[in-house]
Amino acid sequence: MISQILLPIAGTLLCYLVFHVSQILYRNLASPLRHVAGPKTPDFMAFGFIFGNFKDMMEDPYLTAKWRREFGSTFRFKGLFSISELHTADIKAVNHIVTRADIYQKTPSALNSAQNLLGKGILSVELEEHKRHRRALNPAFGIAQIRILTEIFVEKADLLREVWARQVAEQNGEARIEVLSWLRRMTLDVIGQAGFNYQFDALEAKGQPNELNQVFTELFHSPHANRIAGFRLAQGIAPILRLMPGPGWKVLLAARNKMYSIGKRIVSKSKADIKASKGEKTLGARRDLLSILLKANLSTAIPETQRLNEAEVIAQIPTFFVAGHETTSSSTAWALHALSENTAVQSKLREELLTLSTDNPTMDELNSLPYLEHVVRETMRVHAPVVFTQRMAMEEDALPLSTPYIDKEGKAHHSLPIPKGQMIHIPILAINTDKELWGEDAAEFKPERWEKLPDSVGAIPGVWANLLTFFAGPHNCIGFRFSLAEMKALLFVLIRSFEFEQAVPKGGIGPINTGLMQRPAVLAEGKGSGLPLIVKPYEMQF
Repeated sequence: MISQILLPIAGTLLCYLVFHVSQILYRNLASPLRHVAGPKTPDFMAFGFIFGNFKDMMEDPYLTAKWRREFGSTFRFKGLFSISELHTADIKAVNHIVTRADIYQKTPSALNSAQNLLGKGILSVELEEHKRHRRALNPAFGIAQIRILTEIFVEKADLLREVWARQVAEQNGEARIEVLSWLRRMTLDVIGQAGFNYQFDALEAKGQPNELNQVFTELFHSPHANRIAGFRLAQGIAPILRLMPGPGWKVLLAARNKMYSIGKRIVSKSKADIKASKGEKTLGARRDLLSILLKANLSTAIPETQRLNEAEVIAQIPTFFVAGHETTSSSTAWALHALSENTAVQSKLREELLTLSTDNPTMDELNSLPYLEHVVRETMRVHAPVVFTQRMAMEEDALPLSTPYIDKEGKAHHSLPIPKGQMIHIPILAINTDKELWGEDAAEFKPERWEKLPDSVGAIPGVWANLLTFFAGPHNCIGFRFSLAEMKALLFVLIRSFEFEQAVPKGGIGPINTGLMQRPAVLAEGKGSGLPLIVKPYEMQF
């Protein structure tokens, strides 16, 4: 009886597998890009086909840089299931891709993966749906709104300073603190209060770890994080895999359920507050992002067809959790790491920060500090938290190149034919640190470079500071002002209060990748090690 049930299932799976593999092989063999050079895939038979170059890329964050030195800025590699991807750091090509968002869209696998975790929020929709989500969210992320929220950023940074000050005092004036985990707690508290008027109290939890922070740690920071991310991506590519639980499904389910239970509770309370206040009038006094979103969404100026429904509103909350929590904490950790390695830069920054007489700066006061701006820009350049993104061509196209591709016969190609369905890999970090754009010292952390930039960086598309960090075009990061103001508030409070020194010998800290994102870690200890630093109180010299 069991064999009668299992044999047809096994036969169906085998037929599906053969069909899927044959499709991939045919596309690779028939592709007009098949002659573009690139790295070989590991020869492990079936494992080589399944993982392509994906596994090696996840384990070695410097691998694509090695390939660029060998093959140039444009080459081919193989992703999961050996699907051909075109890697390009060519600025003319990238400009073309971001300006033709109708042709080059997020991959179906990425959209599926985002929707599985976050729901149908702004990160998991395209084209007209994306425009509708963006239109509803724009008022929440305007300059006036971030100006109001800066007070919360400073308040939570002060709480973090108090926590670290206690640890330093308990250890006789010098503490070894793993700063990344604390920064993650602080940014979770910020997105809770500034985003939804919700108190997580992650910084103040007395011996009780925050449940949402725990599931995020397991999902993004555990030794199994890449396996979890890889399988989610594979499920988007091969839908039949969605029938299998796979690695990390319990963690994914726990994260999604936790985010959604909080999200529903928050939206329900906000709607009750609106009802109690008899409409949207007094809602204007509320300063959190969700209240602004709900107010904009309720506006009679927006047609009914353009409004977000309740499920779409709730889906923005997990999106804010992930985007506003993980990226800013990683960026600030990278900044503290860079300052611990460059004590002269740290001292110069502290000197400027101390020129402000207030302990509670406004957004405009923070933005008035040029060297703080330079330090933040340089951190976001050298240590972009999102290291790459992907797009898929939805129709045939020709991709223009500023640097011609030279084929095996020595012929120069000023453009490349892009077939429908072609995956494009855009290396954000590589463009931010390209020597041809930034000079021979491109890999070095030098805030002074922002006093006079080379003309060549003007060609980089982006929404901020000649950098691709927050991407460009219709899909640029809607929360970039929020992230920058929060990061500046953190650095303002922490650098004025403490001196940061390396806790690990030079070269011992490096990037660890999980999916699209990178964060600092002790390389010898791997994922989950975070960023330990020696923290001392700063004592002003008179």
